[in-house]
Amino acid sequence: MTQAPRTVDYYYSTRSSFTYLGAARLNALAAEHGFTLNHRPIILSITMPPIGGRPFGERPPMLQNYATLDLMRWADHLGIPVQREPVFHDGPVELPSGIVIAGQRAARRGEEGDVDRLSLLVLKALWGDDRDIADPTVISALCTEAGYGDPDALISEALSDGVQAELARNCREAVIRGVIGAPTYFIANEPFYGQDRLDFVARAMARETQRTAGSAGNA
Repeated sequence: MTQAPRTVDYYYSTRSSFTYLGAARLNALAAEHGFTLNHRPIILSITMPPIGGRPFGERPPMLQNYATLDLMRWADHLGIPVQREPVFHDGPVELPSGIVIAGQRAARRGEEGDVDRLSLLVLKALWGDDRDIADPTVISALCTEAGYGDPDALISEALSDGVQAELARNCREAVIRGVIGAPTYFIANEPFYGQDRLDFVARAMARETQRTAGSAGNA
């Protein structure tokens, strides 16, 4: 009996600072425990209002200031350099989100390229290096760095109607599933919100690995 793949449904904004802080650790945990990441980029300005939340830029200044303070504390704690106020913080999401979806589609077609690395590189380009992730030239370089052989074709796919429809579908699914912010990770339909919950994610991965191994042994 073939064992079903162990997966993480990974909802996040490609412009989310806290997603960036957790991205490398999530990739490492997935590799360690044998999980596949299902990348589900979302647009927070769409997903937050239906659940009563506000996108970052619409929050009261006191909350914005505290979030920035917390970001810098976590960055220092994790040893991850981060831009406090990147010039390109705000901007279009169609290309940076679409390129992750396109990269994931390419991987599922068996084409070369590492979508987990591509996603991390997009986040790092903004929050680590303050690069414009809506610039096709920047995205092309990141695709090459992640091992994709034809960045121009991937960028065209990223901006296609089909990929943008998937981005919109991710947003609808996020609201239905109760995603309260970025990043949110689902393991066996259990949600974990925030990069500061990755210890719990690791435990859930271990439990799920044990459960599926036991099921396979009893088959």
